Amino acid sequence: MKKRIIAAGLLMTTSAYAQTEVLTGVTRGKDYGVVYSLPKTQIELEIKANKVKYTPGEFSKYADRYLRLNNVSTDPEVYWELASVKVKSVGVPNGDATYFVKLKDKTVAPLMELTEDGIVKSINVPYSQNGSAKKNTPTAPAGQVNANPRDFLTEEILMANSTAKMAELVAKEIYNIRESKNALLRGQADNMPSDGAQLKIMIDNLNLQEEAMTKMFSGIREKEEKTFTVRLTPDKEFSNEVAFRFSKKLGVVANNDLAGTPFYISLKDLKTVKIPQEDGKKKKDLEGIAYNVPGQALVTLTDGKKKLYEGELPVTQFGIIEYLAPVLFNKNSTIKVYFDPNTGGLLKVDREEGK
Repeated sequence: MKKRIIAAGLLMTTSAYAQTEVLTGVTRGKDYGVVYSLPKTQIELEIKANKVKYTPGEFSKYADRYLRLNNVSTDPEVYWELASVKVKSVGVPNGDATYFVKLKDKTVAPLMELTEDGIVKSINVPYSQNGSAKKNTPTAPAGQVNANPRDFLTEEILMANSTAKMAELVAKEIYNIRESKNALLRGQADNMPSDGAQLKIMIDNLNLQEEAMTKMFSGIREKEEKTFTVRLTPDKEFSNEVAFRFSKKLGVVANNDLAGTPFYISLKDLKTVKIPQEDGKKKKDLEGIAYNVPGQALVTLTDGKKKLYEGELPVTQFGIIEYLAPVLFNKNSTIKVYFDPNTGGLLKVDREEGK
């Protein structure tokens, strides 16, 4: 839920702002105002990995002999597969960039919207319920029903006097199913379906039987997807630092865990923002609404051989802080300001002239 703070110069009466949800006076000494923060950038890696549980099939040792399936293991196994890695920049409150907006009698009382973390989001923008509306809970997709291969076995197969013979007969049944599918698709079957819908039903049923019987040789792999999040807080450029490690047995592990294979990240400041020279004399007199002018950085993620990601991301640590002059917020007009809560940068400034 987003924080909504209305600050009036000397606590205006609620009747004057009847549409306002909350009236809050934040004080610092004898002054009233609002405390807000600007964000700093963290590089977030969203790592998706699959935990795979392999169960060998009943005829796994005959997979190569009868179906020419290579590298089929006869031993159960649990292992991890790296599915994907997404890289993005996120904003978190910067403790070194916290500001107090002092509200004066001669200014229009601004409506400030902050995020849950106290980062400024907008000024003088009408309240919107969109962000706090209930989100539709995604329904989990229905799990695929795995057919029991023994439901498709013939009497001859079930009466076989050895596992090897049974495997041979099941393999023959798989080849017969494939021939039946080919005949249907070529229009050469003895009993062709009357329309496309019937053909689809027949093909689907044959595919179901073939898949179920083939798993008696190839085994079953059950996958469970898990998401891991790694965040890095850059304060300078770096090259080929270990972001995380991945182990086939353990999945995603810490960057100092030698059980996993390292993945490297590099960050290069593209110098898109000119950093002004320090001016101690003027620094004390700066007033107004602070906002970030973020820099851009080139982020590269590799496994040591190939690139998994390369792109430009905004990084506030490579930028500067600027200020909206207090004179903008006077009684002659209303200024609407939109900020990017991820970077603290300006998105849009609108002016509404007073009547």
